[in-house]
Parts: sequence; structure tokens; C-alpha cells
Amino acid sequence: MKFIEAGFGNTWTVRTEIEMENGSEYEVRGIHGPIHFHSAYIRLWIRKTVIILDSREGFKKVHKNHKDFKLLLGIVSKQ
Repeated sequence: MKFIEAGFGNTWTVRTEIEMENGSEYEVRGIHGPIHFHSAYIRLWIRKTVIILDSREGFKKVHKNHKDFKLLLGIVSKQ
């Protein structure tokens, strides 16, 4: 899967995070490769709470181990 995100709180304003089949992941600056649309989402990360509104999976609230602040718009793409 690829996650193409724009917003603030990440290393770059626009980035692509690529998850490999073996579970590893890496990120690159900008939009990388072709996009095969799967869903769109808004992610709001306040301290240890992440709120996600996804067009396919709906509303999710996740608890993380480290504190951060991010506001991102993203697209999930199948590789």
C-alpha cells in the first residue's frame, strides 16, 4: 500500500509512505509512482490520540505511544 499525504507534521509537506509486503516501510518526498485509488482520509493527531476519517473505513480513533501534532489529508493507493 502507498499513503500519499499532504499537510503539516510530517517530514515533508507532501510525502509518499510505501509499505512493503514484508512489513517494512519507507517514505519519499512528493508523490511517488502511479496512484491506484483505494480511499481518501483526513488524519488529526493530537498528543497521543489519532483521529482518522476514512472514505472506505469510516471513523477510527487510535492511541499511539508518542506525542505529536499532525493534520493531514491523504490518499491510500494499492501498489
